[in-house]
Amino acid sequence: MRGSRGIPCAASALALTALLGWGTAAPAQAGPPACAAGWQVDTLAADLGGLENLESDGRGGFYLSGIVRGELLHIDGNGTVTTLLTGLDHPAGLRLDGDTLYFLTGDGSTPSGGGTLSALDLPTGAVTVLVPDLVQPNGLLLLPDGDLLISQLSVPWPPVGISRYRPATGEFTLAWSPVPRPNGLALTADHQAVLTEDIATSQIVRVPLDAPDRPTVIATLADGLLPGLDDLDLTASGLAFVTGDYAGSVYQLDTTSGTWCTLATGWTTPQDLVPDPPPIGPTSARLARDGAGWSVYVTSIDGTLRRLRPPAPLDLTPSHVR
Repeated sequence: MRGSRGIPCAASALALTALLGWGTAAPAQAGPPACAAGWQVDTLAADLGGLENLESDGRGGFYLSGIVRGELLHIDGNGTVTTLLTGLDHPAGLRLDGDTLYFLTGDGSTPSGGGTLSALDLPTGAVTVLVPDLVQPNGLLLLPDGDLLISQLSVPWPPVGISRYRPATGEFTLAWSPVPRPNGLALTADHQAVLTEDIATSQIVRVPLDAPDRPTVIATLADGLLPGLDDLDLTASGLAFVTGDYAGSVYQLDTTSGTWCTLATGWTTPQDLVPDPPPIGPTSARLARDGAGWSVYVTSIDGTLRRLRPPAPLDLTPSHVR
């Protein structure tokens, strides 16, 4: 959440948590312990404008959505930045499928509709709008069967949930899952479910692919008043890496036990440099290749792309890799 996205003030957020919370959460911890020991953090790029999302290109580089400047960028493995598209309305989630880069627009700027799911053909630069008139599209996930899930972060009301689009046929299912206020999306290791968050309650939610109307809460990341949980990614062993763009933190969550810790914190932008505070921190986490291993890559609203290398022997093979 950031840019001009509508978000309740602190008091309203508390009211939402009390009134709209649902499900049975795992027991909340007393406070977030730190787990940064042994990790190496590197800044790969800076001053790129407010960044919302990233997607690996499979060749050591990344595609980035610049929500503040309204652009899509590419940064290669040598750090060279190329602007792919400009003039976009608050671009958000990104997913790559072959030569097609799927992307969302209207994140935080379309409470009455007007957001889009589009496809960028990378060889030609042609853009095709696949689904128009979306309400607050935010997170995007490519499923193994080729379908796309879209989280629609309508805050405070009415909730839209997660919608589903099938590129092969053009079929669109609005509110495929009724999760309220979802943000990031990640596939579980068994490929039977996806994880998302309810940003108002700081809950991590599991949505079965065969029963999307029956989501369950697996953990609550209760870091302060409202950490502003954003994008997340998941390893094959069940470790989730979750960004908190209000808290300025990155969290590590064991999705089996529900225990979590703070992997990084203090990654915030001075509020006078943010168009519409308070979202000021990390916005997206993605697991991607790093030499022979895997690392966590994080975008932030300060325009920074960072790499978090894990301590040995921690294996960060992503959940989508079998």
